[in-house]
Amino acid sequence: MYDYFLPSTNYFGRGAVKVVGEKCKVLGGKKALIVTDSFLRQLPGGPVEQVINHLADDGIEHAIYDQVEPNPKDTNVADGLKIYEAEQCDMIVTVGGGSPHDCGKGIGIAATHEGDLYDYAGIDTLVNPLPPIVAVNTTAGTASEITRHAVITNTELKIKYVIVSWRNTPLVSINDPLLMLGKPAALTAATGMDALTHAVESYITLDANPVTDAAAIQAMKLISTNLRQAVAYGKNIEARENMAYASLLAGMAFNNSGLGYVHAMAHQLGGLYDMPHGVANAVLLPHVARYNLISNPQKYANIAEFLGENIEGLSVREAADKAISALKKLSEDVGIPSGLAEMGVKEEDFEYMAKMAMKDGNAGTNPISGTEKDIIKIFKEAM
Repeated sequence: MYDYFLPSTNYFGRGAVKVVGEKCKVLGGKKALIVTDSFLRQLPGGPVEQVINHLADDGIEHAIYDQVEPNPKDTNVADGLKIYEAEQCDMIVTVGGGSPHDCGKGIGIAATHEGDLYDYAGIDTLVNPLPPIVAVNTTAGTASEITRHAVITNTELKIKYVIVSWRNTPLVSINDPLLMLGKPAALTAATGMDALTHAVESYITLDANPVTDAAAIQAMKLISTNLRQAVAYGKNIEARENMAYASLLAGMAFNNSGLGYVHAMAHQLGGLYDMPHGVANAVLLPHVARYNLISNPQKYANIAEFLGENIEGLSVREAADKAISALKKLSEDVGIPSGLAEMGVKEEDFEYMAKMAMKDGNAGTNPISGTEKDIIKIFKEAM
């Protein structure tokens, strides 16, 4: 038996952002807290300005919290909550990529649950309904606009933790590829590799099933044929739209099958070094894949084919090895750093990061049940 979580309503396609006011009205909202970052807030004619205009068209008032940082922090949630309460908002509209979406979920949790957010780390810890959340997505990567995951950084402990609950799932998600045009190449690469990591990990996780496999497979195929083009020319609308589809599909997959050691380890790099999440995933992915390969060589052979490799005439193991090289080549082509040392990671932190990675909620569905020593070894290989 398995379950399948998704937002109750999902809008996709060019111009989809136009429904945001209408959907907020349907949900009974009177005043929305828009949760976003300062860059999107200041962009003339950009996603935030468009959302504000569409909310106004349907009579929805708004307040704004626009100080969300990459790898959103508990301090961001606290600051956003103050505005939510002071402005007497009754719903949340997140605009951006994973950071605003996760921060908005955090604000919703904090508004309806007592105590420290960190107390709710884990799976199905939330007991109260959150305010309605409408997620307007602007990047093709995290898929936080459709998932039940809220990833927050504890600034005191310097760790990222995950609150996983069906109550976190936005009621409405909006993916409009026109909002994704012209994003910087480095951001496109990082978010795209994040989506690929979701697809690969969800495909080989312990809780994978035929429904999640179908979404993950299509996501891998779309990413392998569109990410390079989206990075090369940010206004390529076809590549952007296909990457948006891929991100959505990968999110549908991992939202229901879970992830693995790549994310468990990447969260530690984000918490301790404030490393961009997609970059951390991309650097770790081939090394974790190599570690996990013996758990299901056939699936890794399939991954090689999904990524465009010719595996005709190869043994299953030979084809599986080609999946590892394909992952490395894609990262290289889109400009991902070659290793953790390049980003200032220190080996002296491996023991602590490995310990915390094993406690991360994503570790439990990795297809091999490893040890802290295994994690330390993978970190070393990724240097």
